[in-house]
Amino acid sequence: MTSTFLQFLFSGLTLGAIYALAGLGFSIIYNASHVINFAQGEFLMIGAMATVSLVGLGLPLELAIPLAVAVTAAVGMALARFAVVPAGDASVVTVIIITIGASILLRGVAQVVWDKEFHALPAFSGTVPISVLGATMLPQSLWVMGVSLAVILALGWFFGRTMAGKAMLAVSYSRLGAQLVGVPIRRVLLTSFALSAALGAVGGIVVAPITFTSYEAGIMLGLKGFSAAVLGGLGNGLGAVLGGLVVGIAEAMSAGYLSSAYKDATAFVIILVVLFFLPNGLLGHKGSERV
Repeated sequence: MTSTFLQFLFSGLTLGAIYALAGLGFSIIYNASHVINFAQGEFLMIGAMATVSLVGLGLPLELAIPLAVAVTAAVGMALARFAVVPAGDASVVTVIIITIGASILLRGVAQVVWDKEFHALPAFSGTVPISVLGATMLPQSLWVMGVSLAVILALGWFFGRTMAGKAMLAVSYSRLGAQLVGVPIRRVLLTSFALSAALGAVGGIVVAPITFTSYEAGIMLGLKGFSAAVLGGLGNGLGAVLGGLVVGIAEAMSAGYLSSAYKDATAFVIILVVLFFLPNGLLGHKGSERV
C-alpha cells in the first residue's frame, strides 16, 4: 500500500514540477500584460524539439540544451514583438485570441520544420530505476524536480535582486505607475515573453526523455500549466508552483486509483472547481496580482 502510494506520488511530483514551470510562464506574462498566453505550451514543445534536432546534428546535450532554450526565447520575443505589441490597446480578449492563433501557427510551423513523429531525448544520467521504500523512480525524474527547483530559486533571485526583475514587478503592481517612473513597458513585455518561453523550453527539455515529444506535445502541457496558474491564482508565482504540484499529484492519483481514462480530465475538473468556488485561486488576491 505504501509503495503503491509512493509510486503515484513520485509520478505526480514529476508531472507537477513541469506544470509548475508552465504555470510560472503564464503568471509572468499575465503580470506584464494581463494577457493569458495560450501559446505557452508551444514553448515547451519548441524547446524539446529543437534539442532533439540539435542532438541529431551531433551536438552534445550540454550544448544543445542552452541553444534550444535561446531559440525558444527568441521565438517568444518574436511573438511579443510581431503579434502582441502591434495589438496596442486592443481588448484583452482580442490579444488572447491572438495568442491562440499564434499557438496554432507555431504547431503548423513545427509540423513543417520537423514531422508528426514522436521523438525522445536520451536520459541525462542513465535509465536504471532508483528504489525508494518499495517504489521506483527514474533518475530523469530527479532531474525534472531538481532543475525545476533550481529554476524557481533563480526566478526568486531575478525578481528580488535585478533591475529587470524589479521593473517587471513594478509593472505587475501598477502599469501606469511604472510608466511614470520611467520603466520601459515595451521592453518589459518583450523580456517577459522571452523569459516565459525560456521557462517553457526548460520544462519541455527535461521531461522529454520520460514522455517523448512531438509537434503537438505542447497542447496538453500548456493547458495543464494554465490549470496550475488558475489554481494558484493568476499572476502569483508561488501559487503557480503550488498549483502545479497539486494538479500533478491529483492527476497521478486519479490515474492510479481510479482509471487512466481520467488522467487528462483531472486538470480541467480542477479549473471548473476553482472558477466556481475559489475564483482568485489558492494564493490569489483581489485587485493587482503579484509574481
